[in-house]
Amino acid sequence: MPAFEIRITEKKGKSLFASSQIKAGSVIFEEAPLISSQFSWNAVYGYLACEFCLRPLETAESNVRRLTNDYTISLPHLECCQIQEELSKHVKCPNCFEMYCSEECLQSALDNYHKVLCLGANRNDTNHPNNALVEFWKKTHYPPETSSIMLVIKIIGMFKQTNDAQRLRSQFSQFLSQTENQDLMIFHKMLGENFSQQIEQLYELICDAFDPSSDERLQWLTLSGFKSLLALIGTNGQGIGTSSFADWVRNVSDLALTEEQRESLDELIDRLYSKLDEVAGSFLNNEGSALYSTQSKINHSCVPNAECRFPYSNHHLQLTAICNIEPGQEICISYLDECALERSRHSRQKILSENYLFHCQCEKCENQINDSDETSEDEDDIEEERMDDSD
Repeated sequence: MPAFEIRITEKKGKSLFASSQIKAGSVIFEEAPLISSQFSWNAVYGYLACEFCLRPLETAESNVRRLTNDYTISLPHLECCQIQEELSKHVKCPNCFEMYCSEECLQSALDNYHKVLCLGANRNDTNHPNNALVEFWKKTHYPPETSSIMLVIKIIGMFKQTNDAQRLRSQFSQFLSQTENQDLMIFHKMLGENFSQQIEQLYELICDAFDPSSDERLQWLTLSGFKSLLALIGTNGQGIGTSSFADWVRNVSDLALTEEQRESLDELIDRLYSKLDEVAGSFLNNEGSALYSTQSKINHSCVPNAECRFPYSNHHLQLTAICNIEPGQEICISYLDECALERSRHSRQKILSENYLFHCQCEKCENQINDSDETSEDEDDIEEERMDDSD
């Protein structure tokens, strides 16, 4: 029996609450997404990942060599890289040569959407309507990416391939719908100032690629329906990050080594991370986005009691308690990263309002309600001015 239940609340709508005591460190639930996709620019930059589950397809050594642009690097303890052992299981679609981490993932892709989306020999044809759509998206959505047009394409592929369009529509209708004004804010954030024109151009490209008028399963894919789908992935998409090098680091950290071996290994890891930071910056992981049925119902708190993890280095999500959660208590995660959580209340509210369209009323924000309305950047500028005045 699950340790949580979904409730409808007046302020937040669908929310997750503990139905029994959950101890810190406990796994609350695990969940595979309805759909997931690697970011388009991520693929361009050479991040090799399973087309279906986003599992890395390059070894830790290959990964760190590519990201540092230093192909002389040799990692010790290659047995700590699980991808090394899985290379023989990697497969390609026999028609388009898209890569998958296993036969199971290839079959799952074929069963869900890939039969109708497979481009075969046209995979690298920039004039093909599907590729033209992705290229246009990339030009309007530069890194760092927050969503992917491939989620839209795969969802359309699922509808074109399904024998039960009504069931599929029901699955996607569970996600929170926004008001028209909120949708406009999301579109502006995703596509920039000219979002109205770009949405229409995207829709024209969608029609070129899929001709919704010729398939009754795509009757919902009007311009309005496309806008709703775009807003859905913009507000409900959960980011995913996987890294074969980070997995190797975690695994070697668990090895039983002498003090001298541990010190040598730690020095190597520090040097590699410094070089990665210098060359690749913050783009260390293979990244993508996914839609999760249960996870999408978890609300934000600036003092979260749970967090999303990806323990299998793919799109399979695990929600874990980070402190004890009592029966009846709402289960919350943070939509902000650790650095943003440490910023001022005003800064946190600004980020949440711009990206998630809500005003946070968590315990931390309510306790800081009388704090200054300066953003963290403003506070930094004031502190610098004070330092200058004191010189």
